[in-house]
Amino acid sequence: MSGRRRRFIVEADGGSRGNPGPAGYGAVVLDAASGEPLAEAAEFIGTATNNVAEYRGLIAGLRAARALDPDAEIQVRMDSKLVVEQMSGRWKIKHPDMRPLAAEAKTIFPAPGQVSYTWIPREKNKHADRLANEAMDAGRRGERWKPSLSTAALDTGPRPEAVADSAEPDELDELRELPERAGAPAPAGRAPAPAVPPPGWAAPADLGAPATFVLLRHGETALTPEKRFSGSGGTDPGLSPAGRRQAEATAAVLAARGTVQAIVSSPLRRCRETAELVAARTGLDIRVDEGLRETDFGAWEGLSFAEVRDRYPDDLDAWLTSPRAAPTGGGESFETVARRVALSRDKLIARHAGRTVLLVTHVTPVKTLVRLALGAPPESLFRMELSPASLSVVAYYADGNASLRLLNDTGHLR
Repeated sequence: MSGRRRRFIVEADGGSRGNPGPAGYGAVVLDAASGEPLAEAAEFIGTATNNVAEYRGLIAGLRAARALDPDAEIQVRMDSKLVVEQMSGRWKIKHPDMRPLAAEAKTIFPAPGQVSYTWIPREKNKHADRLANEAMDAGRRGERWKPSLSTAALDTGPRPEAVADSAEPDELDELRELPERAGAPAPAGRAPAPAVPPPGWAAPADLGAPATFVLLRHGETALTPEKRFSGSGGTDPGLSPAGRRQAEATAAVLAARGTVQAIVSSPLRRCRETAELVAARTGLDIRVDEGLRETDFGAWEGLSFAEVRDRYPDDLDAWLTSPRAAPTGGGESFETVARRVALSRDKLIARHAGRTVLLVTHVTPVKTLVRLALGAPPESLFRMELSPASLSVVAYYADGNASLRLLNDTGHLR
């Protein structure tokens, strides 16, 4: 056997139905010589833009290729001019949502020159495009994409390397986010390529340890038992005596378990005070992440639900039925919160790969992280109970899959 490097082609795509809207990605790894599909990856990622979905597809494709052979030579082909030019170093990455994703992609094959990037027309990226649409369709049904049901490979045919490279266009179209990617079901036929790695319990051991987020809601404040809106636009209350006792009990159990390796906190006082009690027990430093702050509830800050219903009935109805509706007076919609929470999530996953991290945060960020991990619709936020000082756990694997391990555990408070 010669020492010649294996060569793979990674084709990746992502789409958003609404931009931002329900989004998903798809990626396929091909043998460079034969064009044979070797691995597929696809996932519904919740609410995101096309560009974020495209970068997530790139990351998933690179990870799938690395699982096959970490020493392989990789050619990435995408119909996103933006991603290709940015990853090739020819365009600056100005948007803050893109920077951590591009940085994560570069860490997967860090050797200089191991990965190259080529733009291809969309019609030559049908396999990845179809996978992205399958993932979005599954997400719309409240399901996860299943490789056993995929038909994405059926309409692509063999792809010898001699015809795969496409010429760059003479002039660049004006950069804009792409509209919804539409895909029709493919015809029945030969079996699809195996996914690497498959979702669920069958994930192979060579993915390594996941990034595990232990999600701690802060202890009670004076507003908590009164069930008043308390977000990032109000008075920033600290812990009440009851809340401090809750935080101390949580700190004691986390220190006894000894699994937390880093602490990241919302900037709001009630979270910082909770995090400080854990830090005192564990000896860990605290990093503050602005993306983990609670929703800004605008004019509803400090009011009870009944008071908001009485004063702003139309605005409340809109907020309860649409993730794009914001609270009265310039507050944040759930869609806005989901975007910033997802950005913080992606940065923290990249920074803490294989580690267990305590995130001290609030109701909405915790529920949002759980919702995105499950691929659940926005209305699921209203169907989760999250108690003060409760613990939830989500694990993020190297293939882009996530696993909810614990939700709203309060056993340590009894």
